[in-house]
Amino acid sequence: MHIITDKRCLNYSQQEHPERPQRVAATLEFLRAQKEIEIIWDKPALAKESLIEKAHILEHIHLVENPIDAFDADTPNYPNIDAHARRSVGGALRALELAQKNKPNFSLLRPPGHHATKKKAMGFCFFNSIAITALAARSAGVKKVAVFDFDVHHGNGTEDILRKVDGTAFFSIHQHPAYPGTGSESFDNCHNFTVAPDSSNLIWRKAASAALVEMNKFDPDLICVSAGFDAYKRDPLCQQQLEIDDYQWIGQQLQSLKKPLANILEGGYSNDLPKLIFAYLKGIA
Repeated sequence: MHIITDKRCLNYSQQEHPERPQRVAATLEFLRAQKEIEIIWDKPALAKESLIEKAHILEHIHLVENPIDAFDADTPNYPNIDAHARRSVGGALRALELAQKNKPNFSLLRPPGHHATKKKAMGFCFFNSIAITALAARSAGVKKVAVFDFDVHHGNGTEDILRKVDGTAFFSIHQHPAYPGTGSESFDNCHNFTVAPDSSNLIWRKAASAALVEMNKFDPDLICVSAGFDAYKRDPLCQQQLEIDDYQWIGQQLQSLKKPLANILEGGYSNDLPKLIFAYLKGIA
């Protein structure tokens, strides 16, 4: 299992902000201590400007490079956030490289990306790593690319960027209603599967299974996975009831499709995040 990471992603924080360095630091400690999965430590690729420009307008890219103020109430103006966000993009691109060689992978970096739209940063996200990666794959000749997003929050940014893009499809399982308020309906190449607050993990699995069936109909040549772990029952930001085993299950379901998988970390804010990520890794290993 290739784990793509860079310790520099631990170098920014804001007091009491849920998107904190401990998310990655504790997971790194856990993965280094475990003996079940052999880990190959990997580094992010260099994110070329031309790839970022496929997903975001220049005004947005320049604003992330030189922020004036906080992007919104959830998305602070961190020092050097441009470099951190570009490394997250680079981690996703490295996951793509490994997926195309049929090597299991997971990009363990922050910040996340799936809320970043073409035009703005929001919801802890600055550049949309998964959408950039899907577009990079298409440019490299991959005919059909699916993005599968199981973060508890709707990947509104990914939907915004990939909507009506030929050869791509977006599949999301998320709580509704919840932040950011989008994702209640499916349209074009965007397929949304909603789960009500306080639903059981069996109801979530039913929605996930429906999403997997729909994605299988699309028959992608590559699946880019927005792996969010905040539908877990102890996560502070939403009201779902997933257990640790549910993350191994979704990993197994994705692996059973026998398609290349490029996996990146999105959300997940409980103290059990290392165990949740490890369960997913066992599922895709």
